[in-house]
Amino acid sequence: MFELNTLLIFLAITACATYVQTVTGFALGMIVMGSVTALDLVPITFSSVVVSIITFVNGVVAVKGNIQALDFKRIGLVCLGLMPTIPVGLWLLEYMSSGFNSQLQILLGATIVIAGLLIMLKPEPLPRLSSGLTFSISGAAGGLMAGLFSMTGPPLIYLFYRQPLEIQTIRLCLVTVFLLSHASRTVVVGAQSGLTAEMLIFSALCIPATILFTWLGKHYPPPLNSNNMRRFAFGLLMLIGVSLILKNL
Repeated sequence: MFELNTLLIFLAITACATYVQTVTGFALGMIVMGSVTALDLVPITFSSVVVSIITFVNGVVAVKGNIQALDFKRIGLVCLGLMPTIPVGLWLLEYMSSGFNSQLQILLGATIVIAGLLIMLKPEPLPRLSSGLTFSISGAAGGLMAGLFSMTGPPLIYLFYRQPLEIQTIRLCLVTVFLLSHASRTVVVGAQSGLTAEMLIFSALCIPATILFTWLGKHYPPPLNSNNMRRFAFGLLMLIGVSLILKNL
């Protein structure tokens, strides 16, 4: 059974990550997975399940009341590529966690660093929406990462922030895709008998903090503009990612 200190630290990380994701549309999985792994709180396979469940809760609360702002066509195109690759990512996670744990943590750290760099690129919006194939390919990459690390974000964050869409639509579409991908991941893990009572209890204890800090993010965003929020997210992700890489070299 997990220790109280482990739970309290996990809750604090979850609260911070939930707030950031609600404000920006991304980063929950990256912050939680990276921080928890760097601190050796729980194994990656364990934390990935908890992240999936709390990301689903965050998405439901964040999207509630804002459904009219969603671009359902783009979400559907992403899911066409995303859903088939989640089981592939889960298989890779099971394979690597059994004998390549250090390499798995380095891969996680590198993924977080790359995601941080993508966040800071601030690409100019495209003159027109990307093709359906582009959304589906990015979805496939996101599904692979969702299966591996419960981190759907990096390829989709860059894609959506390049689209000529309202910023609220971009953020809510990302949150919705994360919601759907993590719900699917949890179902697949459950079907493979990968859910334990300890994982479910741990997740249930994290849900109140997730709901509270999602609500705070919706109603009380920080007094920072989008550029400063990007800088904050970038700095946090780079710190987490680099520490993971250095720890395992």
